[in-house]
Amino acid sequence: MNIMIREATIATGGMPSSPPATLIEAAYRAIRRNIVLGVHAPGEKLRVEHLKTQYDMSSGTLREALGLLVADALVVAQGQRGFSVAPMSVSDLEDLVYLRALVETEAARQSLANGDDDWEASLVSCFHRLTRAEERLGARTAEAYEEWERRNFEFHEALVSAARSRRLLELRARLHLQAERYRRLSALDGPRPRDVHNEHQQIYELALKRDADRLVEVLTKHLQRPVDVILKSGLLTPVTAETGKAA
Repeated sequence: MNIMIREATIATGGMPSSPPATLIEAAYRAIRRNIVLGVHAPGEKLRVEHLKTQYDMSSGTLREALGLLVADALVVAQGQRGFSVAPMSVSDLEDLVYLRALVETEAARQSLANGDDDWEASLVSCFHRLTRAEERLGARTAEAYEEWERRNFEFHEALVSAARSRRLLELRARLHLQAERYRRLSALDGPRPRDVHNEHQQIYELALKRDADRLVEVLTKHLQRPVDVILKSGLLTPVTAETGKAA
């Protein structure tokens, strides 16, 4: 998969609707989707011989796809022992949210300072589509979640799209991608979608008002939501990053 294809995958929240351009991309998408949806559990060994049967693809194609997922921090390479699904933990999520808040809020500040009429129009359009997706999220199905994930990414992408720093935006997109497994837990097992929508409504209105200081406050709280939901629900326990075993 070349860099342009991978960036297109990132830019649609990892679950694009267009057909894959290569077998490696198809394998990457299929395995990634199953990791995000929990079909492949955290810590699970990803044995290529087993994956060949499950995905009906060659060993070489699967190894290339797993290598891309290592770069996405969704898969861990274990030297001669192969691959496994990256562990999930409260401590990992807290670290991820900390870094995301630094990056996302700075990108939002830049975007509010530089956004023009086209930026505003894009934000309005993306918020409308996100609102419709959040109405359907109440069904709590995989399909409804996947649609919401795309619209959620598009909205947040539109929010920061006028930021001047290209590297800042690339880092932001990758962190968003790495957090998707945690968002799924929060979105499907957490508070009703109306609570999430209200936060997006606040972000949207503050962005249009160009109230950067208040937006940063609300956005930081919004990014913290998965931590609060997962801690309250007890869906995750602390694990060591090296082994994926309970601490």
